[in-house]
Amino acid sequence: MAASNSQTDPDAHPENRIGVRPPHTRVWRDGKVEAEGFPVAELSDHLQQPGTVVWMDLCAPGPADLRVISDELGLDPVAVEDAVSRHERAKLDRYKSYEFLNAYAPEVGDDGELVLHEVSAFLTGRALVTVRQDPGFDVEELVARWDEGPDFARPEIAGNAAAYLLYGLLDLVVDCQLDAAQALDDEADGLEELIFDDSFPVKEIQRRSYRLRKNLVALRRVGLPMREILNTLLRRDLRFVAEPLMPYFQDVYDHTMRVAEWTDGLRELVTGLLDTRIALQGNRLNEVMKKVTSWAAIIAVPTAVTGFYGQNVPYPGADQAWGFVVSTIVIVVCSVTLYWVFKARDWL
Repeated sequence: MAASNSQTDPDAHPENRIGVRPPHTRVWRDGKVEAEGFPVAELSDHLQQPGTVVWMDLCAPGPADLRVISDELGLDPVAVEDAVSRHERAKLDRYKSYEFLNAYAPEVGDDGELVLHEVSAFLTGRALVTVRQDPGFDVEELVARWDEGPDFARPEIAGNAAAYLLYGLLDLVVDCQLDAAQALDDEADGLEELIFDDSFPVKEIQRRSYRLRKNLVALRRVGLPMREILNTLLRRDLRFVAEPLMPYFQDVYDHTMRVAEWTDGLRELVTGLLDTRIALQGNRLNEVMKKVTSWAAIIAVPTAVTGFYGQNVPYPGADQAWGFVVSTIVIVVCSVTLYWVFKARDWL
């Protein structure tokens, strides 16, 4: 199906300009890599050859760009629209001759913000087409996992190579979610240290706790549907996955459970930390009030004494030097006594 001038004029066909980056293409035959970097229009030509499995990756394509893939694989317009639309829910849809997957690979940036990289995939019996919304999803890591993983010629993979490619994709996505959960766990540890810090930076604690809760909500929103996706793939009555590959997908399912449990645990931890912050803030306020009250009591003694001697009536020692000395001694003794009493009760 490739045009005769595709090699001489790379801009003659839209499939050679798909997305913001050139598409990745690869074909395996009998477990060995046979070709890479071939034009998109040659996809059906490779699929017509017996014993081949084809993978193609498109980065940020538009509807017109995917029209070529749609013609090659016979994709439904609804699935194509979901592949190019942003912020679709993580899901697995089944069509007549293929399955459509939408998932998110999260990443925690240096600023602590969680970034979601959306990736979609079309899976047929002998082809996997991945569609990325941005270059953030590491497709090179995906290829490295395929290359470093089991040989495609192994009995449990032979004949199910396309499903194994899907396993590699799901495994990488879920591992990204686990890495994000680990990063948020480290952030929770940092928040805990701030809360129990003597300086108690209230604004920094509020800012980081809000960001952490927002990131956890986003991670849970994209991680929780993965259990449903893996559950569907593992259903034997639907026969999405061949029996030899069940242990592979079961392993990914276990990781999705860990992401869900980790996320829920972190949400409870953050809620507990915020409650602890409020309690500590109340305790600190009580400490301040005790100190203020204690100093007010100490200051009240000289105020009372000097106020008493300031009455316009004669009193012992009035207009005498010894009267001033006695009043001063009373002020000092009472104030020092109150200070030590409050200090002994840890009010100061």
